[in-house]
Parts: sequence; C-alpha cells; structure tokens
Amino acid sequence: MSGATPPPGRKVRTPPEPVPGPQPGRAPRRWVRRLPYVIVLGFTASLIPTTAQVLGNDYGVNDGLAGALGFAQAGPLLLAVRRPLQAWWIVIVADVVGAVAVLQSDAVGRPSPWTPMVIVGYLVLCVALSLRETRRTVLGVWLVTTAASLVLSAGRDPGTSDGGTDGPNTGILLIILSGVVLLLGSLVRERGETRRRLVEQEAISETERARRTLLEERARIARELHDVVAHHMTVIAVQADSAPYRLSGVSDDVRGEFESIAAGARDSLGEMRRLLQVLRSEDAQQERAPQPGLDKLHQLVEATTRGGVPVELSLPEPGSLTTSTKLSPAVDLSAYRIVQEALSNVVRHAPGATAHVSVSADERHLTVLVVNGPAAKPVSRLEWSGTGHGLVGMGERVRLVGGTLDAGPLPDGGFRVAARLPMTTPDEPDEPDEPDKRSPSSP
Repeated sequence: MSGATPPPGRKVRTPPEPVPGPQPGRAPRRWVRRLPYVIVLGFTASLIPTTAQVLGNDYGVNDGLAGALGFAQAGPLLLAVRRPLQAWWIVIVADVVGAVAVLQSDAVGRPSPWTPMVIVGYLVLCVALSLRETRRTVLGVWLVTTAASLVLSAGRDPGTSDGGTDGPNTGILLIILSGVVLLLGSLVRERGETRRRLVEQEAISETERARRTLLEERARIARELHDVVAHHMTVIAVQADSAPYRLSGVSDDVRGEFESIAAGARDSLGEMRRLLQVLRSEDAQQERAPQPGLDKLHQLVEATTRGGVPVELSLPEPGSLTTSTKLSPAVDLSAYRIVQEALSNVVRHAPGATAHVSVSADERHLTVLVVNGPAAKPVSRLEWSGTGHGLVGMGERVRLVGGTLDAGPLPDGGFRVAARLPMTTPDEPDEPDEPDKRSPSSP
C-alpha cells in the first residue's frame, strides 16, 4: 500500500533531487539526445590510443601501464554525459597515477606533470561537470585540481647536470584552463536555468491571471445577482409588513404569519448584506444602484452611437420581455451585460464599424445576437491587443444561467456574439400556464 507506514527502524528512501542544468536525454529531437554521446565517443576513441602511444614512446612508460592509463583517463568520458561527477573521480585518480609515472620517467624536455592528452580529456570533463553540477561541486573540483597540480608540479626535476631543463610545467596551465572552462560552463548553465525559470513563471503568471480574471468576473456577477435578489427580498418584507393594514378582516393567526414572513425576509436580507460586504471591493460602492435589464437597451444603444459606433437595435414587441413573468431577473441582467460588453468591444477594437443588436424570444429561450462588420475606413484603434476578459465574463454569465455562447470572428473581418439563454435560471422552475383550480378533494 502506498499510504502504509514503514515499520520502526526501517529507513525510508527519499527520491534523489533533480539534476540541475541541461539534460540532453530529455530533448525532443533525437539527434540532440545523441549528439553528446557522439562527441565524447570521438574524444574517447582518439585519446585512448594516443595516450598509450605517447606514454610508451615519449615518456618510456611500460606498454601495459600505458595502455591501462589510456583507458582509465579517457574511457570515463562516456560516463560523463549522464554522471560527470562519478566520471571525474575515476579520471582524477588515473591522471594523478599517470602524472607520477611521467615524473618518474627519464624523458627530458617533455611537458609534465600532465600530458597534453590529459589536459584535453580533463577539459572535456570540466565542460560536462559545469553544465550538470552545482556551483559548490564545481568549485570543489577546481580546488582539488589546483591542489593536485601544485603538489605534482613541486615534484618536477628543476634541471639536469648538463644544464638542460625539464619540459613545460603543465600544472599551472591546467589550473588556469580548467578554471576558465568551469566558470564559463557554470555561467551558461545558470543562464539556462534563469531562462527556464522565467518561462515557468510566465506560464504560472498567465494561468494565475486567467484564474484571477475568472474569479473577479464571478465576484462581480455575484454582486449583481445579490442586488437583484435583495430587491425582491425587500419587496417581500414590505408587503408582509403592510399586508395587515392593507387588507381588511385579517385574523390574528394570519397577522402572525405575515409578521413571521416579514421577519424571515429581513433576516435573509441582513445576511445577504453581510455577504455583499465581503463580495464588494471598497471602490465598487457605485454598484449598489438597481441593476439594468433589457428595458435599458435603448439608452445603451444611444450612448454607443454617440461614441462613434452606429448601432441598429431590433427588439420584440414593447414590454413583452421586461414585463413577462417568465423572464428571470438574472437572465434579464445577463442579457443586458452581454450586449454591453459586446458593444464595448466594438468601440475598443473596431471603431467606426456598424453594429447590429438583435434580441428575440420564444416560449423557453431568449436569444441575444450582436454582430459588427469591419471598420468603414481605417481608424486608429483604442486597443491593439485584447486580454480576452470580456469573452471570459460573457461566457461565465451564460454558464451561470444555463445558456450557451457562440463568439468568434467573421470571414469579412467582423465579429459575432450569439447567446442563447433560458427564460428562467436552472434553479427557478417555470410557472404553469394555467393554475390548478381543483379542490383538494377532487380526484
């Protein structure tokens, strides 16, 4: 079982930390994954025979030892592609043994304590180390390299009896070259890590930005729906309070029932106002005004037309929607906000274009259609790039009332927004066409 507790005294293995730096083995392209192996294979194939030949011929090292040192110094480069630190431990030991053999040889005028092949192979290994290991590990490798070079350089023969001198001191050369390679490789690795972190942060920021936009739009919709419900709760409370005074012949039991209804409505209204304080921001106090509906579309169209965008409005028979008991207040508000946002997008992104707004209804659905064509003449846009927040808000409004939204560009360069909303919200049942007038005793 994955959730089982390990028995006492048993050590739990923790997963290894991810290896920093670039990992060609995870590259999407195959040739990129194979390229490091091809490079180190070329170095290994050339360094092994060269090292054995140079140690045997130029330094007088035993042929068997020369061949073993060639494999030990250059062979681990194949391991360095994936495990450079383990390869370095093998190589540094082999290089030190080879340097001791070189210092004990009778060769005069030859580079020591490191042979040229050792320097080439070690620098290739330093590249792998700097690209895969941490800064602390790289610094430790360079300090060990420096210490070994200084100790072995101190064991060089300073001169000969005939006035000749030993060959070039490659210890100092390896210290300098390895330091430069390790430093440059570390800089390249850290730069790559920084770029990867930036890409990850940008992706996270974009996700958070979209999520924040959705939450803000939901909060705004919740505030507006609260205003609609709060209005009806207030009406219920006022009607229940005034009913005993408006109606004659109200008994005490009925009067108490009205008082109970009014008290419950006031309590619910108080709870909703406390919720409103949480939903509203401090700068949103102006939203306490009554929320608009389809009866305000004429004012919205006139204001948009004055803003430079001609709008044609098509509505059903006057009063057939706004006074109908079938049209939910939430749907009425959502339809208005969809038209408002669609016209705002036309003003921002297609100034000068002609917009057509059509609202139609059948027995069960309300259809809102906003279509705009391309601008009649080139006009400087108010915004050249959109955030998509408007479409997110429209989609969220439609989803909350159980409708559908279809929005997208047109072939001629215009844009179309079509919303199909139910006459009542999903939680609000339809009213029957004819009330049941039968008595309880009727069959």
